[in-house]
Amino acid sequence: MTAAQFAIGGRVPSAVHAPASVDALQTLLRECDRRERAVVFFGGGTHQGIGGVPARYDDAIVLTNLSRTIVEDARDLTIAAEGGCTIGALSAALAEHGQFVPFDVPLAHLATVGGTLAAGWLGPRRAAYGRPRDFTLGTHVVLADGTLAHAGGMVVKNSTGYDLSKLYVGSLGTLAAIVRANFRTVPLPRARRIAIAALPERSRSRACANVAALSREPSAALVFRGFTGEVDGDEGSEGRAFLLFEGSEAFVEQAVREVRSALGSAGVPATRLIDREVPAVFARALDAYASAIASRSATLRSYGLPSDSHVRVDACERVAADCELACETIEDLRTGDVVARVSAATEAAFAERVLAFDGARRTALGSARFVDAPAAVRGALDVWGAPPETLAATRAIKARFDPNGTLAPGRFVAGV
Repeated sequence: MTAAQFAIGGRVPSAVHAPASVDALQTLLRECDRRERAVVFFGGGTHQGIGGVPARYDDAIVLTNLSRTIVEDARDLTIAAEGGCTIGALSAALAEHGQFVPFDVPLAHLATVGGTLAAGWLGPRRAAYGRPRDFTLGTHVVLADGTLAHAGGMVVKNSTGYDLSKLYVGSLGTLAAIVRANFRTVPLPRARRIAIAALPERSRSRACANVAALSREPSAALVFRGFTGEVDGDEGSEGRAFLLFEGSEAFVEQAVREVRSALGSAGVPATRLIDREVPAVFARALDAYASAIASRSATLRSYGLPSDSHVRVDACERVAADCELACETIEDLRTGDVVARVSAATEAAFAERVLAFDGARRTALGSARFVDAPAAVRGALDVWGAPPETLAATRAIKARFDPNGTLAPGRFVAGV
């Protein structure tokens, strides 16, 4: 491992560590905190595009050696995993018992449990199942001064008062290193099927409306515009619908008949059904959320209601075109998320144009965050958007957990 592999926004650490145990991590953090050396935690690196450039950055701490999964009793529908365990490995362990946790992360073979929770990643099936934090029963974390702290446990009802495990989710490693997480699980669906349909001209709005009105809802309902080399399915002039149905055999069979009829009445000529290798096809769709075009693309994620997601897609495309950038989008019909990847033909043209895009999109999109951008422009982008009203409380929590500013200073909202 070289220090350059762990650069963030042009900042390169002076040292890289990969502790082999929790005890070793405690010792390392205790020493960094004493010497006021700023650290950033790494798992698979798949979510490091989220957040600001560190204000200080001395040591990278890689947690992938902490990678065990612990199944205490599959009949309890719970599992524990160390923070460096990949989502792919955890999902495989659960599948052996006919169970899963809907993390829905890109690059699951690299993304780690601790990194996914720290990033607060939200997948497209959360409208059907809930968020990863909703499945988190407890955590073991190492604080900035090396203290090992526990919260929650291995049962659904395990504590009273504030659940500290929820505090660490989405904190981007600015409060602690997540070294173990306990999850409740759910049974794998008996049947899964994906429906993909190219959307011809003037069909998108009707198709989306008909999908929203389905009596048998899909677990995930996405519309891709672009990403043609990364996601399955042919592209129509208005993109392609990508729908995942899960449940009993009878439910899925009835659901695909209904969606075929709904899309056909919207002017969609054909719907392709996929019932083999469904997890792999869905994984490729998830990977698109994190895909980048060398150092000449940036990815923005906008949050809002499903009822106005099409408005935000159109706004992304319009602003990108005004800035002479290509724009590819993912519209989530169930959660309202919009992901936009903007790119230029050359790296030289990209920097100036993406900064112009950043300025223009703030008015057009409202709540939106960059989740990936090349080092050359990342420090100049408004990666978080407007500070929340709770900023004072956020600063106070950071000061209480990390008084020396050891853990990823400047990475969180408003430079916290």
